Parts: sequence; C-alpha cells; structure tokens
Amino acid sequence: MNDTAHALSASRTLWELVARRADLTPDRPVLLQGDRTLSFGELRDRAERVAAGLYDMGVRPGTVVAWQLPTRIETALLSFALARLGAVQSPVIPFYRDREVGFALRESKAEYFAVPGEWRGFDHTAMARRLGAKGVFEAYDVLPDGDPAVLPAPPAEGTSVRWIYWTSGTTSDPKGVLHTDRSLIAGGSCLAHALRLSASDVGSMAFPYAHIAGPDYTVMLLLYGFPAVMFEHFALPEALAEYRRHGVTVAGGSTAFYSMFLAEQRKRPAEPVVPTLRLLAGGGAPKPPEVYHSVVREMGVQLTHGYGMTEVPMITMGAPDDTAENLATTEGRPPEGMEIRIVDGEVRLRGEAVCQGYLDPAQSAEAFDEDGFLITGDVGHLTESGHLVLTGRLKDVIIRKGENISAKEIEDLLHRHPAVGDVAVIGLPDADRGERVCAVVEQPPGAGELTLAVVVSYLREEGLSVHKLPEQLEVVDALPRNETLRKVLKYKLRERFSERAGGAGAVGPDPAP
Repeated sequence: MNDTAHALSASRTLWELVARRADLTPDRPVLLQGDRTLSFGELRDRAERVAAGLYDMGVRPGTVVAWQLPTRIETALLSFALARLGAVQSPVIPFYRDREVGFALRESKAEYFAVPGEWRGFDHTAMARRLGAKGVFEAYDVLPDGDPAVLPAPPAEGTSVRWIYWTSGTTSDPKGVLHTDRSLIAGGSCLAHALRLSASDVGSMAFPYAHIAGPDYTVMLLLYGFPAVMFEHFALPEALAEYRRHGVTVAGGSTAFYSMFLAEQRKRPAEPVVPTLRLLAGGGAPKPPEVYHSVVREMGVQLTHGYGMTEVPMITMGAPDDTAENLATTEGRPPEGMEIRIVDGEVRLRGEAVCQGYLDPAQSAEAFDEDGFLITGDVGHLTESGHLVLTGRLKDVIIRKGENISAKEIEDLLHRHPAVGDVAVIGLPDADRGERVCAVVEQPPGAGELTLAVVVSYLREEGLSVHKLPEQLEVVDALPRNETLRKVLKYKLRERFSERAGGAGAVGPDPAP
C-alpha cells in the first residue's frame, strides 16, 4: 500500500475517508456509469446535500434506515449521505422479496426504507407498503436534497455499529450482521493492499452494491484514488462494451464471473475479450485450480482470489506476485492485523475487520469462542508460507461409512473434465452408508453425454481414493445460484435430490464395500 493510501486507511470513519480523498483529488473520477461520471469532490459535495435532505425528513444520527437499491451512482450517494449523518444503515439485496425484506425491516426496526420504485418488472414500493414499512421513499433518479448548513457535525468515531448487513437466507431466516465504519475500512484496506493497484487502474462493480463487497470495494477506490464502472444489471456479453469503453483494468467478482469471462474469451480466442484487462480478482466462492490456470493461459491476465464473508468482508487475498501454485491452490495470505487460528481443522478469525456480532445476542454468543475468535464453519489449514487453504465447509464434509470426504477435492478434479462446466458435490442421506456422494454437473455448450460410469472412470484415473468416488450423478441445465456473487446454493440441491433414487447417471453400486 502506498504512503497516501496507508495514511487514508487510518481514517476514523467512512465520511472522514471521503472528505480526505476529496481534498486530495477532487476532480478525479470515482464512479462511472454509462455516460455519467462522479468525481471524488462531487461524491463529497452531493452526498452532503443528500444528507441535508434526509435530515429535513427526520433522519438523525443513530436513525435506522434500510435501503434496497440497485448498483447505481445514486445508491452510493445515498449510502455516503447516511454515513455523513451517522445513521445506522441496513442495505438489502435488491433481488430479495417479501419474506427476506420483511424480516430485515422487522429485525432492524428500520424507521425509513429507500426503494427504487418499479425496477426490472417488480414494484418495490408496493412491496414496502404491503409489508407495512415505515418512512418509505423512492431513491432512484431523484434523491432527497437540502442545504448542508443544517447538518450536525460528522460522526467523530468509527467504532459504533452503523451497518446491518444480512447473510443469505437458506432454510432459515437471514442473520443481521453488525459492522462499524472501522471494520469496513479494515476490510477494504486488506483488499487494496493485496491487489497492489494504482491511481491509473479502472475497476468494476458487477455485483450488488448492497452486498458487503460494496463498501469493501469503494474503500479501495477512496484509498487509491481510481474509478470503477458500475453495472446496474450485469450480464455477458452485453456488459463487454462498457468494459472496453472505460478501459477497465481490473474485473471479477467471484468464480462464476471468471467462468463467464472465460466463456466469452473462447468465442474468439485470438482477440482479448477486454484489451485493457490485466487482472481478474474476487472471492466469495471456492475457486478450482483449473479455473485459475485456464484464465492465465487463455485470457493472458492474472487471477487473484480471496476469502471473505458478510461477517468479515476480507480475510485473505492472493497477491499478483504470489507464485502460480499459491494463486491456484490457496486463498492468499491475511493482512497484518488479521489473526487466523485453526481449531480441529476449522478456521477461526480475530481482527479489526471482524463484525461486532449479530442483531440476535444469542447468535452472537454462539459465534465467538472464549478468546474472541469468530467461528467460521470453514475447514482449512495454513501453509508454511502463511497462505490459507480452504478444503470446504463443515457441512460440506461428507461422512460416508464413518470416513470424512471433502466435497471440494472431488469438485476440483471434476472441473478438469472437458464435459464439466461447473459442478457441486454434495452428501445425500443413505440408509446403508450414512451419506452417499452425489456429483451435480452443469455442462458447457456442445458437451457430449456424461454418465456416472464416465465420471467414476475419470476420477479413478486421476487417483481419487475409491471410498470418495461418487455414487450418484445428476446433470442439470444450470446449478442454482444466489443473485449476489453467483454462489452455488447446495442446500437447494440437497433438497431436490435427497429423496431421488436415480438421475442422469442413476445411483451406482457402492464403490468401497
């Protein structure tokens, strides 16, 4: 991290970080969207006017304001306006509907709720009214506006809880994760330090700004003084024109995004899909080594992958100057100040970027051990060089006849097969074995038929132990994913196939009697 970025990372609050960057480079762009450009100076000045408009509406320091808005310049302005006021903001992913939104509004006790109106065919205002939300206002093209002279002083400290983020709801309700300005600055500083970016770079936000990655990424822009292109709706190849138009040098999001760029590159192998692109970076989902090697080999760019979660936005990150082996097989190293402890194979975390807990005190009590380390539920180990290797989730450890099997080990091997586009390996209940190994495969376009016998034969040739071989194969048109970082939702696959006796490859014989 350069000296300027290091000094800025010491900012006590997000608003202080905005103000200091605006003083340094007021005319440099920070956000690009279509034909619009927002500079660092405009971010500060316009956010103050929006803050004044919110103040006139009754928003005060400590007021809880929920917002469910797409990735737009206006969304960033509203969020930083709330940071200027010292309000408590609760971002909600714009794809969530009545159940998740209603839960977030009730649990956070939101006094105001900002929505985009009708967006992508769905009426968010009508949903808000249906849910009985308080203080509903639309914030899409038009934001509250007022005279900054009415504003109280900005918040002086960044250690109070001013952010409530929501974990993805699966079979249970989401959890409200409590963050401070300082924890978000710490997470963004980790990302910025690892990627070794400069003021000449151009980034991109292809994920929902309401995701924890929103402030994580924006902090990086503020520290280094470079812009990012915002995508209200991301899809390839449609978005490529904007990448090329703005000369994006850094792109990514998660493993699914890498695969999408690869698919576009393969349409015209001789032409760089984005000529200015030099780095793909992201996290939020497992990265098979084969994906890393394919990106470097076919796209001619570097790929760095990291490890983060809603509770800790950035834990480790691969660095561009790491070895190819480390970039392919690890999640990178933690920054200074992030402690990683491995307890019985489980990853535990302590540091400034770690959240303050959950809205529910009982959930907080269960989340931390006696030494204050967050219990992640992820399984992994540290190498001699300090790189973190993740081998899966505790719930992704398949226990077959008393033997532990890593789903990720099998997935990484199957990713190398040409008839496999993406794969999720799950454990399914089995009366005889406890759990049986099931591989659920999404095939690339034009791939030939894939059978259980082919999969088992291939894995045997790759040297996989007999007791780990899949006993069931399911071929699907598309793996179920969330709408944020396109992470595969394995719980939906378990629900779908738990009671099924067969599928595309049916259930094979017990490979290890």
